[in-house]
Amino acid sequence: MSNTLRKAAGSLILVGAAQFIVGMFVAEALYNGYSVADNYISDLGVGPSALIFNSSVFMFGLTVVVASYYLWRIFEEKLVVILFFLAGIGVMGVGVFPESVELIHPIVSLISFLFGGLSAIAAYELEKFPLNYISVILGLIALIAFVLFATDNFLGLGKGGMERMIAYPILLWAIGFGGYLIGSEHKKT
Repeated sequence: MSNTLRKAAGSLILVGAAQFIVGMFVAEALYNGYSVADNYISDLGVGPSALIFNSSVFMFGLTVVVASYYLWRIFEEKLVVILFFLAGIGVMGVGVFPESVELIHPIVSLISFLFGGLSAIAAYELEKFPLNYISVILGLIALIAFVLFATDNFLGLGKGGMERMIAYPILLWAIGFGGYLIGSEHKKT
C-alpha cells in the first residue's frame, strides 16, 4: 500500500509542477509585452492570460495538497509533509487571490515561496543520495533568492528574474521529488 501511495503522491507532484511550468510559459507567450525580467510572475494572473495562469497555479497547489495527504500516511517524518502542505495551500492561494487582491496575495505568495524552499530542504530526510543533497541546494537557492528579492537586491536580473530564482528551484525540486517517489521502492520512513 505504501508504494501505491508513494507513486500516487509522486505522480501528483510531478504532473502538477510540470503542468504549471507549461501553463506559465503559455501565459507569458499570450501576455503581449510581458517581460520575465521586469514583470512579476503573478502579473500573469491579472492580465490577458489570467485564466490560464490562475487555473494552472491553483491545480499545482491542489496536487501538492492531495499528495501531502498521501505522504502523511506513509512517512513518519511529518515536518516535511507539513511544510509541503503549507506550500501547497500558498500556491492554491496565488491562484485564488491574484495580485489584484492586495491584502491577501502577498501573504499567499510568501507562504508558497517560504514553505516551498523549506520543503525542499526538509525532504533531505526522505530522499536518498544524491537527490537529498540536490534538494538542499535547490531549497537554499530559493531561500537566498527570496531574501534578495525581499530586500530589493535583484542582482541585475530585474524583479521578475529574481522572483524566478525563487520559483524555478522549487519547481525543479518538485519534479525531481515527484520522479523519485514514482521510481523508488525505498521504504525509508
